[in-house]
Amino acid sequence: MSQPDRDSHPIAVMDTTLRDGEQTPNVSYTPEEKLQLARLLLNDVEVDRIEIASTRVSEGEAEAAAGITAWARKARVLQRVEMLGYSDGDLSVDWITGVGGKVLNLLTKGSEKHCVQQLGLTPAQHRAKVEQTIRYARRKRLVVNVYLEDWSTGVRESFDYVFALVQLLRELRVARVYLPDTLGILDPEGVTRYVGLMTQTWPAVDFEFHAHNDYSLAAANCLAAVRAGARGVHTSVNSMGERAGNTCLAEVVAALHDHTDYRTGVNESRLFAVSRMVETFSGKDTAANTPIVGRDVFTQTAGIHADGDAKGDLYASRLLPNRFGRTRSYALGKLSGKASLDHNLEALGIELSDADRDLVLKRIIELGDKKHHVSPEDLPFIITDVLKTPTHQLVRIESWRVFVSSDETPRAEVTVAYQGRLEKAEAQGDGGYDSLMNAVRKAAKAFELEVPRLDDFRSRIPPGGRTGALVETVITWRREFLDARGKKAHETFSTLGVDSDQLAAAVIATEKMLNAVLSRAGTGAGIKPRGRRKKKARKRGTRK
Repeated sequence: MSQPDRDSHPIAVMDTTLRDGEQTPNVSYTPEEKLQLARLLLNDVEVDRIEIASTRVSEGEAEAAAGITAWARKARVLQRVEMLGYSDGDLSVDWITGVGGKVLNLLTKGSEKHCVQQLGLTPAQHRAKVEQTIRYARRKRLVVNVYLEDWSTGVRESFDYVFALVQLLRELRVARVYLPDTLGILDPEGVTRYVGLMTQTWPAVDFEFHAHNDYSLAAANCLAAVRAGARGVHTSVNSMGERAGNTCLAEVVAALHDHTDYRTGVNESRLFAVSRMVETFSGKDTAANTPIVGRDVFTQTAGIHADGDAKGDLYASRLLPNRFGRTRSYALGKLSGKASLDHNLEALGIELSDADRDLVLKRIIELGDKKHHVSPEDLPFIITDVLKTPTHQLVRIESWRVFVSSDETPRAEVTVAYQGRLEKAEAQGDGGYDSLMNAVRKAAKAFELEVPRLDDFRSRIPPGGRTGALVETVITWRREFLDARGKKAHETFSTLGVDSDQLAAAVIATEKMLNAVLSRAGTGAGIKPRGRRKKKARKRGTRK
C-alpha cells in the first residue's frame, strides 16, 4: 500500500467546528464568537485550515462569514478559510464570493443511494451538475475541494459510481477530495481497506478523511486513514457535531503524534484554551474525564499514585499536562494519602510539621467520607480550621437541626454536651442562624455559661464560585466581663468554621466560641451545672 512520504507530506488538519460542529443540537454562534474562534484556531492552535459556514443558510451566517474573511484577508490567511456549498450551478459560488471567500468545499453525493433517492437524479445527471458548479467556481477564481457525502456507504455498495465521480474530479483537477464516514459506521479495519482502495487507485489525489464518532471510533479511524494514505483529517473542538459528533481535535492530534510517525502543525499547548472557549460559547460542557481537555484527566486521586509520582513520575505517561498547557493536580478526599497532601502543600508554598500534616489529612479524609468535594483552593481554609481547633473540646454541639421555610417562623433544635451531660433546647428566631443561636443560649444557660454577643459574621468560598465549595465562616464575638478592679470591660475575639455547608460552618465556629468562653473563664473553673445552682437557691430560701 502506497503512503505519502512522512517528511514531505505532514498530515493536514482541517477543523470544522464553525460549520459541522455548529450542527450540534441547540448550538448557534454569534458572528463575534465565530470570529474569535477562527482567530484562535488559525493563529494560536495553528490548524491548517478551518471550515466556517454553509452557504445560503441565513443572514447571520453571511454576516459571520464576511467578518471572518475580512479579518483573514488582512491577516493573509484567507486561503485557509473554507465554506461548504452545493452542486447548484452559480448560487453557492456567488454566495461565497459575495462574503469574500476564496475556497469552496463542494458537497456531492458519494453513494448512488443518496444520489438517486435523495436528489432524484441519475449518476450522470448529478455529475453534470457537479461539473457545472466546479467550472463556474473556477471562473470566479475559487479553490475547489469536494466532499463525497456518504462515501463510506458508496465505496462498499456502489464503487463503480464512486469511481466515475472521482475520475471526473481528477480530470477537473480539484484541490482535495474529502472522504466522509457520514454516519460513523466504519471501524479501523474498514477504514484501512477502503481508504487504501482510494489512495491506491488514485495516488496523485489528495484525499482527506472526515470521521464521525457514532461508535466512539473517530480518532482510531483517523489513525487508520492516515496509515492508509490519507493526507489530512477533519476535526472539531470538543468533538462538536451532529449526533455523537465529529473527530475530537485534541484527541486525534495527540494520538497521531504519539502513535504514528506522522506529524501535524497543531500547537498542542493551546488545545485546552480553545476547548474552554468552545465550551463557553456553545453552552455544551465537556465531560470531566474527556481525554486531554477534561477537567479531571490530569488529576491523581489515589494516594498510591501521588506517592509514585513523588518517587519518579511512576504514574506519568507521554500525555504530560504541561504539553497541553495544563498542570498536574492531586485530588483531596477519602483516598488521599500523605503524598497527595504534600503535592498540594508544595504547590501552595505551605510547610507543616508531621503532626499538623496528620491532623489536616485526617480532616480531609473526614470530609471525603461525607462526600464533600475538597479542592486545592480549600486547603488553606482547612489548615486554618484544623490548626485553630482546640485539642480538647470541653463543650460540644452534639446535634442540631434548623427548619426554614417561606411560610413559617424559623426554628432550631440543638443538643449541647458538657462534662458528660447533654442539654437539649429549642427556639425560634428571625432567621436560620438566629434561631440556632437562641437555642444554643438556652442550652448553655443550663451550664451557667453566658454566650457573648455576635459582633460580625462573614462567610466566603474560595475563588471559582462552586456551589459545593467549602465555606469559611468567621464570626466575631463581643464579650463583656468585670476586670481585676471590678470594672466593666469587654473584648472581641473571632472563631472560624469550615464546611461545605454554610450553616454547618457557622455551627463549627459557634462551638469554638463556647470553648473559647470556657477557656477565658479559667478552663471552666467555677461554672456549675444548672441543677446544682437550683439546689443552692432552695437552701437560701429555707434560711429566709
